[in-house]
Amino acid sequence: MPLKSSKLGWLLLVSLLVVMLSACGKEGQAVPPAEGIAPPESVVPEETVPPEPEVPAYTAPLTGLPLEEPVTRRPLAIMINNAPAARPQSGLIDADVVYEVLAEGGVTRLVSIFHSQADNAKIGPIRSIRPYMIDLGESYHGVLVHAGASNDAFAILQRQHKEDLDEITNAGSYFWRDKSRKAPHNLYSNVEKLLEGAAKRGFATEDETVPSYVFYKNNEHPDSLETANQVEIKFQLDSYRVGYEYDPASGLYKRSINGEPHTDLETGEQLTAANVIVMGADHRVLDDVGRLEVGLSLGGEAVLFQQGKVIRADWIRKEGDIIRFIKDNVELPMVPGQTFIHVVPNTPDFSSHVKAE
Repeated sequence: MPLKSSKLGWLLLVSLLVVMLSACGKEGQAVPPAEGIAPPESVVPEETVPPEPEVPAYTAPLTGLPLEEPVTRRPLAIMINNAPAARPQSGLIDADVVYEVLAEGGVTRLVSIFHSQADNAKIGPIRSIRPYMIDLGESYHGVLVHAGASNDAFAILQRQHKEDLDEITNAGSYFWRDKSRKAPHNLYSNVEKLLEGAAKRGFATEDETVPSYVFYKNNEHPDSLETANQVEIKFQLDSYRVGYEYDPASGLYKRSINGEPHTDLETGEQLTAANVIVMGADHRVLDDVGRLEVGLSLGGEAVLFQQGKVIRADWIRKEGDIIRFIKDNVELPMVPGQTFIHVVPNTPDFSSHVKAE
């Protein structure tokens, strides 16, 4: 009898355990909810989709920067003095495109294209023009703005009836002299007065056919493994060493001359560029004064500095168009913003005029 009682007790204990396990369910399984009560819904986190960048309604054809309305104003191609006595200049900070080219004696002049953001109260000092400067200014459909000209340039302006505003011969009332600076480095004007002068002379002041560049779009960037944070450009004279330092925070290059920041007289801000370009062209001395002929039609070597990258390229020029920069026969995009283009001699060779590190 004791053995049967022990066996019976054991069976009861096993049965009780089976019932308890059935009620609780297997390990890891959810217990069914009571009748009439819905199970809790599992919460799935929503994916965060970044907002699409706003597409500007309009962009400036020469800078790629957003505009609230299309720019229809005709460009002004203003010859700006770059002699040491003329620095710091006024208004360069708002030019769309600036060409730095040689004049006589190794000094450089700045052919500055003002188009989309040229509402400055003061631009200058303004100086004389040369044939190749006429060519550059007209390629952007610009009214040529200058004070005097070389003999060859004056002949071109007169014989070909160019649309120009010359402080000396035809538009003196649209310029003024700043008594705080010494002549000839003290001649200024502004967009409002120059457009008034252009209209007075019967020139068109509106132009919706201004050539435009190709620009990088959102999330696009220069495709190059070669980098450079420091750029030095030498034209002819050691006293005309142009430098650029890349600022990763802004994505811009800060401009200097002979190691000193190149600033704007009115704001005190250092000049910057989104695109720094150096292009080689044939230069030929024409006379004892040192006047030059600069070849701007045949194409040649170029190097672009964009967002800390170096892009080795070529420049080309089609009739009636601006100078463009290509690689593998495809036009290279510009980074939206201001562009500085430096035209250096091909002698002794192109690479001797530009250093980067």
